Amino acid sequence: MSDSKVALVTGASRGAGAGIARGLGELGYTVYVTGRTTSPGSAKGWDGSVLPGTFEETAQNVTALGGRGVAVQCDHSDDEQIAELFARIARDEGRLDMLVNNATYIHHQLIEKKPFWEKELDAVGILDVGLRSAYVASWHAAKMMVPQGSGLIAFGSSFGASCYMHGPAYGAQKAGVDKLAHDMEHDLRGTGVVAVSIWMGPLITERSKIASETNPEQYKDFIETAENPEFTAHILDAIDRAPNRDELSGGVHIAAEIAKDLGISDRGKDRPSYREMLGSPPQKNPAAVY
Repeated sequence: MSDSKVALVTGASRGAGAGIARGLGELGYTVYVTGRTTSPGSAKGWDGSVLPGTFEETAQNVTALGGRGVAVQCDHSDDEQIAELFARIARDEGRLDMLVNNATYIHHQLIEKKPFWEKELDAVGILDVGLRSAYVASWHAAKMMVPQGSGLIAFGSSFGASCYMHGPAYGAQKAGVDKLAHDMEHDLRGTGVVAVSIWMGPLITERSKIASETNPEQYKDFIETAENPEFTAHILDAIDRAPNRDELSGGVHIAAEIAKDLGISDRGKDRPSYREMLGSPPQKNPAAVY
């Protein structure tokens, strides 16, 4: 068993998940990192190129940064594999302090400027791995966290939850995880476990770098305003340590704004507020209508 805090970051072979896992490693966490493949090949960039990174490499990076990375092969479309994952964490660590629901199916046509019916039907897979899978993982996490009286369940979201971005399947997934955080808070209230959804800004990832090259006009300002994904990990840790964590629970938080409130910076960068551009996310409100 580990003396450090224990986190699980799902879908962390590359992209946001890998960055969040690294960020938690910087803070000394034991981080369980999940992914499907042990060698690059299946994941492709928007230009068709093979994306680098595996969940095993991410776990190694977590350890190199001062934490302890544990790589676990897991397909989050398979409920039995998810159950086995949590059983292993319970057996080996005896606790779970943070779940970051990041695993999301990214269809190769996601950013194509086409209406949804002109894209392949398989694009709806984001509602399986991305929404349903997040519910399943959170169900298992709550069964561990509630008895221990502490824990944080986090959902990675974006302003696509409230505006058109990448089509209806993408938007439904983001709006869905926001609602999971809101309603899970209602059930978790008083247990010591909190649930939050984070609207991350543009992120510097393998795919986003390719997207900025593939669609230069659409992404011309992307890299200048993009966040490092490690930033999100530091925000989540700060939320979990915040004196008002119960008040933050159930909320949908814009990363740059909550970071300012909590005194967290992104590699020394002073991030602007995205509120004028994105609009206000729904706040925790028992009477809110979604």
